[in-house]
Amino acid sequence: MKNQKTKIALISIMIFMMSTVMAFAEEVDIVQVNADKYGVLTLIPPIVAIVLAFITKNVVISLAIGIMSGGFILNFAGINIFYTIIQAFLDLVSRAVESLADPWHAGIILQVLAIGGVINLVSKMGGAKAIAEALSKKAKTAKSAQLITWFAGLLVFFDDYANSLIIGPMMRPVTDKMKISRERLAFIIDATAAPVAGLAIISTWIGLEVGLIGDAFNSIGVNENAFGVFLNTIPFRFYNILILAFIVITSCLLKEFGPMRKCELEARRGGKSLADGNELNKKISQEHDDLEPLEGVVPNIWSAIIPIGTLIVGALIAFYYSGYTTIMAGDNNVSIEIMKNAPFSFEAIREAFSNSDASVALFQSALFAGIVAMIMGASKKMFTISQGIEIWVDGMKTLLITCVILICAWSLSSVIKELGTAKFLINYLSDSIPAFTLPSIIFVLGAIISFATGTSYGTMGILMPLAIPLAYSINPDMSYVIVSTSAVLTGAIFGDHCSPISDTTILSSMGAGCHHIDHVRTQIPYSLFVGSITILFGYIPAGFGVPVYIVLPVALAAIFAGVQIFGKSVDINEEVNIDEQVQ
Repeated sequence: MKNQKTKIALISIMIFMMSTVMAFAEEVDIVQVNADKYGVLTLIPPIVAIVLAFITKNVVISLAIGIMSGGFILNFAGINIFYTIIQAFLDLVSRAVESLADPWHAGIILQVLAIGGVINLVSKMGGAKAIAEALSKKAKTAKSAQLITWFAGLLVFFDDYANSLIIGPMMRPVTDKMKISRERLAFIIDATAAPVAGLAIISTWIGLEVGLIGDAFNSIGVNENAFGVFLNTIPFRFYNILILAFIVITSCLLKEFGPMRKCELEARRGGKSLADGNELNKKISQEHDDLEPLEGVVPNIWSAIIPIGTLIVGALIAFYYSGYTTIMAGDNNVSIEIMKNAPFSFEAIREAFSNSDASVALFQSALFAGIVAMIMGASKKMFTISQGIEIWVDGMKTLLITCVILICAWSLSSVIKELGTAKFLINYLSDSIPAFTLPSIIFVLGAIISFATGTSYGTMGILMPLAIPLAYSINPDMSYVIVSTSAVLTGAIFGDHCSPISDTTILSSMGAGCHHIDHVRTQIPYSLFVGSITILFGYIPAGFGVPVYIVLPVALAAIFAGVQIFGKSVDINEEVNIDEQVQ
């Protein structure tokens, strides 16, 4: 009897496992099936969203129509077209709900709102004004103001979202005083967000990057230390390094080109920028008034240092605690031993950050920073606790539109994934190629996918399992594989940096108080310029095996030369005709 029950139990388990495997296979295969089925039609949602975003300057409407176009394709089966439209609308609603229901997305929304509350508290307590006055004393010129903004961006290295939300509101009064355009500020913020977080040894990105690298090597049976490979890719992250250098060079030379130059010239002369023609940006241009402290409050720099310091330090502690608890609850004996034997060693901290839940950790730190700010304000009799909560909530309201855009962007990514857009691009573009061109092609492919999908994380997840095996099959030399691996990481960031539907692009424009589309329009020429240098002077010679200590200095020199050639001065002290300058 016992044997019979045992057999029945074993059969039940086998049936359950088989059904689970079949369901998983079906889920995985449906993406490839849709990519084969719809072909070029899979490109319609991102193209519709991007084109409409440029035409209408309304990101929410553009994203919503892009999502519905994808839903229309998925639901169209030769039936009544009006019924299909209704199904597409219902699909939009379903994806929005599912996006918000995702714990990671919910954490991001909560931390965005909570940071908005902290910034408003800091402003009303006089901290923002005090910081602006202190920085203004050091930022005596447009050059120094931009370099200080750049340096501040480097300090918030651990997360790109936190970077965009903290640096923008804090530096806006300074750059406004120095007559630096909001578009230029948004560019500096955006270019020191993901590129810095992607380079940092300890950040919210490293868990994903190291995990993908390790899985890719395991898939081809190669035993490599994933973190060691990650460290070796850092000198080859050409786009990340070059875009940071580009900011410094253009800031020091005060030279710009493209649409950004027009914005800078008009901002220097106190005139309009591209943003001023839009009602949204007229409202945003008045946000400086919102940074003014409450009546009777004397600006104090500690009113900013303590809450913002609490936010940053609290985030680092929360990252560590989140990762520590995850590791100790897991089954990775190596990591558990590291945490037990040397919990505060560099290796332990790295492991903890790699295993942390960044969205929850940032929300925890932002919430705690808000509580600290409220207690500070109440203890100094600036406001009561009840009034402090009202100020905190008012700060959240300013970022509600950002949350709506994020939900739409995630929903668009969802429909793009289901259609198999990325799979179609990979299948169409990744043919047999010469060895030296592979890093460049991976970079371009990553850029295309991340630009179309608005996600660097998703692009890394798609390309890394393909790039490392492909590179290893072409040339098993580890230096060649490392170059190709770095091309995945930087290509994803390059496309994400340009994309109007990217989270960090959205947050950077909001943080700077710049219209989103104007930020994209002025940033793309700079990103394309640096991206071109990345390919021509970075990945092509690196693909030939030229050492990085030669490649990187030459690429930096090319950036400097390019700015000198294409850039023109925006220094208003130079007496030149304004019409000739704009031309």
